[in-house]
Amino acid sequence: MDAYVSDLMSKMTVEEKIGQLNLPVAGFSMTGTKESKGVEEKIRAGQVGGIFGAYGPEKVRKIQEIAVNESRLKIPLIFGLDVIHGHRTIFPIPLGMSATWEPALLERASRIAATEASAEGLNWTFSPMVDIARDPRWGRISEGNGEDPYLGGVLGAAMVKGYQGDNLSANNTIMSCVKHYGMYGAGEAGREYNTVDMSRLSMYNYYLPPYKATVEAGTGSMMSSFNVVDGIPATGNRWLLTNVLRNEWKFNGFVVSDYTSVSEMVNHGMGDLQEVSALALRAGLDMDMVSEGLLITLKKSLDEGKVTQQEIDQACRRILEAKYKLGLFEDPFRYVSEDRAAKEIMTPENRQASREIAAHSFVLLKNDKQILPLQKKGTIALIGPFANNKRDMLGTWVIGGEWEKSVSVMEGVQAQAGANARITYAKGSNITEDKEFINRLNFFNQPMVTLDGRTPEAMIQEAVNTARNADVVVAVVGESQSMSGESSSRSNIDIPESQKNLLKALVKTGKPVVLVLFTGRPLTLTWEDANVSAILNVWAPGTEAGNAIADALFGAYNPSGKLTATFPRTVGQIPLYYNHLNTGRPWDGKESTKFKSNYLDESNDPLYPFGYGLSYTTFEYGDLQLSKTELTGAETLTATVKVTNTGKYDGEETVQLYIGDPAASVSRPVKELKGFQKIQLKAGESKDVSFSITPEQLSFYNSDLRYDWEAGEFNIYVGTNSRDVKAGKVNWKK
Repeated sequence: MDAYVSDLMSKMTVEEKIGQLNLPVAGFSMTGTKESKGVEEKIRAGQVGGIFGAYGPEKVRKIQEIAVNESRLKIPLIFGLDVIHGHRTIFPIPLGMSATWEPALLERASRIAATEASAEGLNWTFSPMVDIARDPRWGRISEGNGEDPYLGGVLGAAMVKGYQGDNLSANNTIMSCVKHYGMYGAGEAGREYNTVDMSRLSMYNYYLPPYKATVEAGTGSMMSSFNVVDGIPATGNRWLLTNVLRNEWKFNGFVVSDYTSVSEMVNHGMGDLQEVSALALRAGLDMDMVSEGLLITLKKSLDEGKVTQQEIDQACRRILEAKYKLGLFEDPFRYVSEDRAAKEIMTPENRQASREIAAHSFVLLKNDKQILPLQKKGTIALIGPFANNKRDMLGTWVIGGEWEKSVSVMEGVQAQAGANARITYAKGSNITEDKEFINRLNFFNQPMVTLDGRTPEAMIQEAVNTARNADVVVAVVGESQSMSGESSSRSNIDIPESQKNLLKALVKTGKPVVLVLFTGRPLTLTWEDANVSAILNVWAPGTEAGNAIADALFGAYNPSGKLTATFPRTVGQIPLYYNHLNTGRPWDGKESTKFKSNYLDESNDPLYPFGYGLSYTTFEYGDLQLSKTELTGAETLTATVKVTNTGKYDGEETVQLYIGDPAASVSRPVKELKGFQKIQLKAGESKDVSFSITPEQLSFYNSDLRYDWEAGEFNIYVGTNSRDVKAGKVNWKK
């Protein structure tokens, strides 16, 4: 590779080298306000290194032919797209998939996504997103793995492996691009593109670890984020892109900017387009998405001594190396196959995988009097704006997904209900009655959310009549697909008022109400939790949504999902996360009094803690057994707990290991996730679950940013979630 790339670069002009750093968008704009112009002419002139947004064998072939037949050096293009949770076959949103706590399932979904995307000419995906998010007001919490750095790293690494496989030059693998580096999920007030300001300790201990885990998993590329880090935008931040990413972590791939994040540094106050483009190159950025700042200004900056030839060459080399690794120099059309596109997309096997993974992602939040699973008899009323809805089954970020091919909840329930059950339906309410809100949701004039012609009162009355004639009500409510995702921050994270009014009316009928919740984020559900009979959080399940939901409702699959982001009781508690630091005046969890770290009008506790999720069966944890209570150096501690399925159904349980370090050189979280195991237990079965603990799990970054562990007492917790645990203590000496 080195010899090939060096030989090619020896033939390239400065302008052609700069051209490799340019990534325009082809034909449409999904995430920004700027579109690329004159793309074909620039390809012919050697001024384009890759294309964002073009897919499909015919389209990709046409564009690639221009590059390899009509440009001077015939350098092939790389083709990228946001393949976030599936390409054509759509899986649950990433926050939903993370709730499976099954890395193998995320790897499987990513492998299928890579197969389908590569069959349509793509060889690069802007995924996984591994930003730690502690604020559910932020819409892009839906696109990541939640609030925990350890779990986020494990799941992100699994996705990288799924996309890239064992051989990046195989025609059914694609290069991953981990985003958004870095700390993008910590925007102030949960507002998109907003300022991030935190200590280096927080960066190293909580926000950077998932990015590092994906680098160790071998990701081929990284994406710089929009936000500032220590006052300097990530896209022009040399400490972030070079000191940490390349020098500390030894990353050897390339870094691409987020959509126009180079030119947006002008708004951050870093200078004009020439200045910010030079800043980005010097910082370690290799490719400019859509801004074209590098293309337009770098030659001038080189002539003026503001950048060096070596810096341009290094960025160009990294792009060419990526193309070499993908096998594009050997065969520019490796990923263009009309035959594969016809045979490998939306196959029955892919759809079945989507159905299974969706069912595993569902989190049972409440199940009063074991109303679930439903019996296939009597009359079941399906009510709500998502009950007979295909568009919102897929969730956010589905560029290649076709909502028309999704399975609605109505279709799934009807298919499984059987002859002894009668299914009735009423829409009940609009997603929202707020017309201004609807206009914002319908971005680019897409009819994402529409209004029914009837009055809210008439719709609710129809729903109430339908409910009164049923034995059980299944209310399918929540967020539409455009209510979460990029540029979808919400200051109020309740279920929209129109739907809450519907729920209140249904509850008043006295019929048992099962709430099937569509959401891209944790919502505030205190009223719902107090008043409905059961809550099944299904996120946005994907192509096979209706079938997977029916599987869970009727008990063909026993829900096993666990939350990866804390659900607050009220928006005023945010940010709320399990691995918080203690305070000098901690609240004891009981009486709220003055002069403690508590609210006057609300509990500190979340509604549903991190790691929480119920099952149709029940699990009992025995006392925690520790192999030792005194350890020295590199010894291994074994923590064991007996878990027993004490209910009537076979089920799966995710057993979680947490460690607390109550006395250290810097204040440490009350507990941190350090391991987990998902087990299957038949009704009445018991199993001993053991975790091996070494000093690695005790280590953290201290005030000198040195990663190490310190001797002392440690709290060991094992349990069903971050709140409900069995505890023990050990003393560990150096």
